[in-house]
Amino acid sequence: MSENFIKIEHVHFKYKGSEKGLLDDMSLTIPKGEVLLLTGASGSGKTTIIRLINGLIPHYYQGDMKGSVSVAGYDIVKTELYELAGVVGTVFQNPRSQFFSVDTDGEIVFGPENIGMDAGKIKARKKDIVSEMHIEKLMGRSLFELSGGEKQSIACASVAALLPEIILLDEPSSNLDQGAIGSLREVIRRWKEQGKTIIISEHRLWYLKDLVDHVIYMENGKIRHEWSGSEFASMDDEKVRSLQMRPLSVSDIMSPDFAGKENDIQIQEIQDGIVLKDFYFSYNKKPYLIRKKKFQENDEGLSLCILKLTLPKNAVIGVIGHNGTGKTTFLKCVCGLEKDCCGIIETDGKEYKGKERLKICYLVMQDVNHQLFTDSVEAEVLLSMEKEDKERCDQILSSLGILEFKEKHPMALSGGQKQRVAIASAIAADAKLMLFDEPTSGLDFCHMEKVSGLLKSLAAANNTVLVATHDPELIELCCDYVLCIENGRVGYLRKLKGDIKCF
Repeated sequence: MSENFIKIEHVHFKYKGSEKGLLDDMSLTIPKGEVLLLTGASGSGKTTIIRLINGLIPHYYQGDMKGSVSVAGYDIVKTELYELAGVVGTVFQNPRSQFFSVDTDGEIVFGPENIGMDAGKIKARKKDIVSEMHIEKLMGRSLFELSGGEKQSIACASVAALLPEIILLDEPSSNLDQGAIGSLREVIRRWKEQGKTIIISEHRLWYLKDLVDHVIYMENGKIRHEWSGSEFASMDDEKVRSLQMRPLSVSDIMSPDFAGKENDIQIQEIQDGIVLKDFYFSYNKKPYLIRKKKFQENDEGLSLCILKLTLPKNAVIGVIGHNGTGKTTFLKCVCGLEKDCCGIIETDGKEYKGKERLKICYLVMQDVNHQLFTDSVEAEVLLSMEKEDKERCDQILSSLGILEFKEKHPMALSGGQKQRVAIASAIAADAKLMLFDEPTSGLDFCHMEKVSGLLKSLAAANNTVLVATHDPELIELCCDYVLCIENGRVGYLRKLKGDIKCF
């Protein structure tokens, strides 16, 4: 085992256009076969370390760099990216950014095909990877039809198909449900048994605590704390909380039996709520599905079918369900982004149909890159206001901890920071029905707490908040109810007890 398999020596790095450096005299040695966890606040330098190891810095991301980086005997500065293809594999935070094909099968075999592997070996390798990762149901699908979590699974499979010695994962669980996280954990365990060197940048910690050999806590571009795997796994809750890390264990709040069925809410129990009626939608464009007047919940071909659902007002409602079960479809249909979706929203004596639903709804998308349009954070937030109010804009940005970035281009921010910009825009829009699709998927625990506080304050200010999430921590922090979506249908709406605690 080489103690110098990956070696970062006295690296200083500042992205082009940035006034201050992100990495400050960073030195790190990673032995071959080690599983290393990088954690810490958003923007602390974790992703930058990933980019140093896979060569994206300095060959793709430009900036001022001092120091040296050696990976499996390659000097990163002198090595072209294509030379590292079979050595280092990366699963990015946003899997869309690494897809080359339009279908799942093509994506998995793209890497082996690109390096000229024999056709028979490619087929065998694909079969093995699909079986190992239990993704048979995703084969033969269009990548554009997959949920965020399903895309993440395909990204992992496409990287694994190249059998790299080093695997880098940047927030790999951010869009996964707990079942899929369990599958990811099993994949990482198998990679570890195969002797691969694995570096994981992650905020979710509970599924990794007994897999990792070494844990590094980053702060302002420096290593502030280091633990062995066993030291990390035995860390007490008080220490975890003091460092503003996510908990090392979570409740089973996502379980269908959590809180008990006796807390299920019936339609007649909500006297003054927001009523959703006759919401029907299908990704299979069949005209009769739109023209048909009446539907049943068991109608074939419907991706979403909600005959009637009454949402409690002034509440934060967690929307839960497995990957691909219809949570994002539900949110997009409610706010009117799916133009072929039938549906009516009734509230305060008024009806809103079709595009009219956009007047009272605001959706923060799962991939926020799709809704960042301007050249500064401040302009982005002001764009959402009916009447510009720079003082209120500053207050919103300050409450989210991003006031210092108000003059920066949104696309120059980290994933978690972009997420907070989108949330700031939602608050500025002041819609009565606010919809959030995985708003904390890229956030550290400190900012998750801030987001949860903001969601609760939105509900207290006479808004109804729907938040699709896979984070049990977020539900425990701020949700009054959970709405379970199962295959585009309502599984249950359940009131949560008030004594749920994260720690």
